[in-house]
Amino acid sequence: MKERITITLEKDIISTIDRNVDGRKIKNRSHAIELYLSRVLGENRPKKAVLLLGGKGTRFRPITYELPKALLPVQGKPVPEHLFELFKKYGIKDLVFSVGYKSDKIKEYFGDGSKFGVNISYVVEKEAVGSAGALKLASNLLSETFVVTNGDELKDIDLEDMYAFHKENDALITLALTTVRDPSSYGVALLQGNRILRFVEKPKKEDAPSKLIHAGLSIWEPAALDMVPEGFSMFEKDIFPKIAKEGKLYGYNFSGQWFDTGTPERYEKAIREWKGIK
Repeated sequence: MKERITITLEKDIISTIDRNVDGRKIKNRSHAIELYLSRVLGENRPKKAVLLLGGKGTRFRPITYELPKALLPVQGKPVPEHLFELFKKYGIKDLVFSVGYKSDKIKEYFGDGSKFGVNISYVVEKEAVGSAGALKLASNLLSETFVVTNGDELKDIDLEDMYAFHKENDALITLALTTVRDPSSYGVALLQGNRILRFVEKPKKEDAPSKLIHAGLSIWEPAALDMVPEGFSMFEKDIFPKIAKEGKLYGYNFSGQWFDTGTPERYEKAIREWKGIK
């Protein structure tokens, strides 16, 4: 609940505030002051992020017989290290790694995260439990709004703006959506305004309801974890439809860089074209 207050500021400060009002990200003077205060107080972002790193990387065999997919390098360092740069840009340094296949090698490389300027905790899948099941294993570490990301995608998203969008819509889960030319290899979002009604899995290009796909990053409220059962479950099939039915699943459309490294072809494209976090 918001309350109205009256404040007195120097004219120069007011002029600086007004210059930053763009009508979109910063709607008006009052909104600008609220945003600046939230940044100072650290209330403009989630405090923790979960990286899903349990995949076997079967499409990269025989390399992944020896090396976990999470350690495949892009421009000299593994994808999770690039994600560190994104999170640190927005002051998120507490990370949870959900690991499974060759978890010992991942732990050996990243350790407690101190050499990368982050703090890493680990949860381990002893058997495959799916994307949502892996997140459920970390429930006891997630008591506030948090970020979830696939560990094999490079992305440059304004997490501050996405967090504000998430809170303004009172969402349980907000998915980052990116636009692709051909969505036929992905789950495609069907939206009503910013609310996601459902995903259409791998439609023909001409039948796709949009060109917006889940970019593998989302913001969650801890209450959404109550919808995740114990054992095996997947975000797209088992969890997102439940949240959408309640009208609490939203899509945040962003235009920043996004590269899926899930196949050798896409991995090569990421190596060539990724420009890093600005």
